[in-house]
Amino acid sequence: MHSSIRYNIILRSAGSLLLWIALAANAAPSSPDDEQILRSKYASLAQRLEHNQFHKPLVLDSIEGQDELKGDIYAVMDFPYSQLKASLTDPAQWCEVMILHLNTKYCRSNLEHQQPVLQVNIGSKTPQALADSERIVLKFDVLAATSDFFEIALAAQHGPLGTSDYRIALGGVSLPGGKTFIHLTYSYSTGMLGRTAMRAYLATVGRGKVGFTAAEKDSDGEAGYIGGVRGVVERNAMRYFLAIDSYMGSVAASKDAQFDMRLRSWFAATEQYARQLHEISWDQYATMKRAERQRMLAEP
Repeated sequence: MHSSIRYNIILRSAGSLLLWIALAANAAPSSPDDEQILRSKYASLAQRLEHNQFHKPLVLDSIEGQDELKGDIYAVMDFPYSQLKASLTDPAQWCEVMILHLNTKYCRSNLEHQQPVLQVNIGSKTPQALADSERIVLKFDVLAATSDFFEIALAAQHGPLGTSDYRIALGGVSLPGGKTFIHLTYSYSTGMLGRTAMRAYLATVGRGKVGFTAAEKDSDGEAGYIGGVRGVVERNAMRYFLAIDSYMGSVAASKDAQFDMRLRSWFAATEQYARQLHEISWDQYATMKRAERQRMLAEP
């Protein structure tokens, strides 16, 4: 690939570096105390789940290390545990979740050497040919699936733009009243190419964009939020959580109505956090995603 074409792809895709991040790229099998760890986390977060800027039981944390970025979301979801486990331990259903995100251009579940994988193309927040996006292959593993605890992990050794150890994981435990406590984690490692791409993004189209963690007030006295790479990971973590929530909210609807219901739910939810998440209009989003899903269903 010519260097100029490669650089253009880097600039278009840099904002999506954090789409996939989480717990278990090379995760070991679940240990017997994993469920208890998650339940203990639920108890320790009781105050933050009740009182936060999201006005819902949700906590978002992010960490920027020397070569790694990570985002964690903990939330109470208004769906029965059995429903989440049945849906989200199925790799094919993850493509229905992922396609809701602005930067996902394509997703297909397959088997490679008897291992479930997701073939995912990541690109711009606007319509884009698959040839101009970047494909990663995520191994899909169900680490646990009991009557009260599940955990899944997706892993890609090589990600786009020089990144490595792409990881995404979701764990959940049952709660009383037909609810579920979930932990969604994203992480990846960056090399020189990834850091260069991110600097280019933050200096151009990403300039002025913010995350959700509070910071000092801005010059106008408005509430301040962190920016930079932590802002990027927090925005994508929230977009991905809202995709899961929107997907789950549609599972009881008729097959014909589900996708449009998810689109409307996801877009409306992101607009509640317009300062962080607004990118394009509803008409632009709906048109793009309907075309991308048709492509996803048609492409081998």
